Amino acid sequence: MFLRRNPLCVHCTDSGMTVPATEVDHIVPHRGDRDLFWDPNNHQGLCKSCHSKKTRKGL
Repeated sequence: MFLRRNPLCVHCTDSGMTVPATEVDHIVPHRGDRDLFWDPNNHQGLCKSCHSKKTRKGL
């Protein structure tokens, strides 16, 4: 449902590209905090490439 409402990758959009979001990312890692996990203000749509880059960097 989140990706239907937020269909574009926010990182790509910030770079001037139009790329579909395929993954819901937690802006701030939840580290098991259920409230942070489900907080819609902590979600962003990312494409697979951007999500993988963010995960590798540990952000």
